[in-house]
Amino acid sequence: MKTMDTGIEGKKVYKLVLTGGPCGGKTTGQARLCTFFENIGWKVFRVPETATVLLSGGIKFSDLTTDEAYKFQENLLRTMIQIENTFFELGKSCTRNCLIICDRGVMDASAFVSKEKWERMMRTNNWNSVELRDNRYNHIVHMVSAANGAEAFYSTEDHVCRSEGVGLARELDYKSAAAWIGHPYFDVIDNSTDFESKVNRMIECVCQKLGIDTGDRLLTTSKKVKFLVSDLPADTAFPAFKDFEVVHNYLQSAGPRVQARLRKRGQNGHFSYIHTIRRPHLHGQSIEVKTQLTHRDYLNMLTQRDDAHFTIYKKRRCFLVNNQYFQMDIYKEPTHPRCKGLILLETYTSLTGDKLKSILPPFLNIVKEVTGHPDYSMFNLSLKEEWSNTKKFCFSLHDQDEGEFITNGHSKKIINGKA
Repeated sequence: MKTMDTGIEGKKVYKLVLTGGPCGGKTTGQARLCTFFENIGWKVFRVPETATVLLSGGIKFSDLTTDEAYKFQENLLRTMIQIENTFFELGKSCTRNCLIICDRGVMDASAFVSKEKWERMMRTNNWNSVELRDNRYNHIVHMVSAANGAEAFYSTEDHVCRSEGVGLARELDYKSAAAWIGHPYFDVIDNSTDFESKVNRMIECVCQKLGIDTGDRLLTTSKKVKFLVSDLPADTAFPAFKDFEVVHNYLQSAGPRVQARLRKRGQNGHFSYIHTIRRPHLHGQSIEVKTQLTHRDYLNMLTQRDDAHFTIYKKRRCFLVNNQYFQMDIYKEPTHPRCKGLILLETYTSLTGDKLKSILPPFLNIVKEVTGHPDYSMFNLSLKEEWSNTKKFCFSLHDQDEGEFITNGHSKKIINGKA
């Protein structure tokens, strides 16, 4: 591997390019990767996609002459390099291990110009493709477009700048991958598994390159399990941990069975912002689309809050026990009385039964497992109305031919998704 840059005191600075074709999961993958590394104590910088920044200013390729298009691509590359360098310098001075996620990298630009024009651009700017491709970044991860192997999930509706048909999307996917061929650490994440496993495989491959042991958290067979905890022990009972302030707001959504929410998460007055849309069971999968937001976008979207829900405030504690990663949500006031004193523990694992019990933190008083129980769904917990009086209680987001859930001690039969 290219020697990793180090900041002060020998801390790691890892420069990752996350690239891919249209609708490949790059946006959601970046958000999940960011959360994962922040939870294990890393500082994460996200370098925005330069093309999106420039094109959002009103530039249309169809309006440009041949010479204008060439100069635009050249200036785009110069701008990208300068923006990246700004983040790279910040990484060097960071006091913690630092992951820098580049939303595409300089070689992606070569997919949109001819070989002759690319070589001309290299010569006139004294650039070198080997330096730009092999030595600038530690790792390249390409997320294959859903148009190539997961066509049923290919969509342009969730991306304001996306209009490619399936055929063009496949072509762009191949070109963006081919641009990075030759990099010593280049991983392609295909669509051979469902989307959740695809994202986990991407995170796992980054962790493997860094030598980070994720245990079985990211295995294809892993699933999220949730437990009710009776009380919060003293801080001294925990191994090393990180606490985050988390605020959730549910938004008005496009349909009765689609959940949209905003998350604000951070420490010491510094926050990240995520918009999540959770869709019904689709083609055998539960789909969540996560998008990183700016502070301004977050404030604008807050105006769409759903008045049927309380704002949820939590302290999120993240820690490792015997190489198993845990996340514990401690609900805070103001909130509905049903959430007072509520503590929920989550982890991802492929273990079940006694083996699952054996990995749980011994210093926590765990009352019971509540995985999949609608009484412990954040959507339901945040409802302002009493559950016995509301029609908004969500038993499941998944279409089910027949299932059964227990709510407030009463059995509810679900047939075709209806109670």
